[in-house]
Amino acid sequence: FATDFFEIKLVKEIEPALKKQLVISTVLMTVGIAIVSWIALPSTFTIFNFGEQKVVKNWQLFLCVSVGLWAGLIIGFVTEYYTSNAYSPVQDVADSCRTGAATNVIFGLALGYKSVIIPIFAIAISIFVSFSFAAMYGVAVDALGMLSTIATGLAIDAYGPISDNAGGIAEMAGMSHRIRERTDALDAAGNTTAAIGKGFAIGSAALVSLALFGAFVSRAGVTTVDVLTPKVFIGLIVGAMLPYWFLP
Repeated sequence: FATDFFEIKLVKEIEPALKKQLVISTVLMTVGIAIVSWIALPSTFTIFNFGEQKVVKNWQLFLCVSVGLWAGLIIGFVTEYYTSNAYSPVQDVADSCRTGAATNVIFGLALGYKSVIIPIFAIAISIFVSFSFAAMYGVAVDALGMLSTIATGLAIDAYGPISDNAGGIAEMAGMSHRIRERTDALDAAGNTTAAIGKGFAIGSAALVSLALFGAFVSRAGVTTVDVLTPKVFIGLIVGAMLPYWFLP
C-alpha cells in the first residue's frame, strides 16, 4: 500500500501516507482476528476468574482483542495530533519559544498534561469491556490486540533516524537546501511516528501490568485487594489523570 497505492509527490503528503498504514493495518488485523477467532476457538469455553468459572464465547474474545486494537489506534491518532508539526499544539509550542525558555517549558508541560486525557479514557473503556467479557484473560488479550500492529508502527519509525542521518550527510556534503528541506520533512514525520509507537507501548503496558497483577493475586490467593475490580482500576487511572486535565 505504501509503495504502490499512495505515491507521495508533496512534502505535506508524507505524514498522511504513513498514518494510512496504521489504519490499513488495524482494519486488516481486525479481519484476521475475526477469522482466527472463528476457526481456532470453540464456540464457548471456560476460564477461571479468581477461582470462579466463567463461560466465554469466541465472539466475546474477538471483541476483547478488537477493542484493544482500536483503542491503540485512537491513542496513536491522539499522539500524532499532539506531536505532529502539522497541527496546532506543536505550532503553539513553537510560538511560545519566541518569548523565552520559561514560557516554552510551561506551555510544553501544560500541553503534555492535556494530551493524556483521551488515551486514559480509551484505556479505561477497553479495560471495562474486556474484563466484562473475559475477566483478566480478556484484559491480557486486550493488550495483545493493542500490540498487534506495533510491527507496522516500528517499521514506520525507521523513517526518522534514516532521514535524520541523510540530512546530516547532505548538510556536511554542502548539497542543495532543497534536499535538506526534504530530509527534514521526512525526519519530522519519523519523529511523529516514533511518538505514536511509544503511545502504543505505554497503553499496552498499562493493560499488561493489570493482567500480571491479576495473575499474582490469583496465584497468591489474595482476597482483600479490590483494585482488580475493573471499575476501581478505571477510577484509579482516571482519578490520576484528572489533575493533569485541570492544571493547564
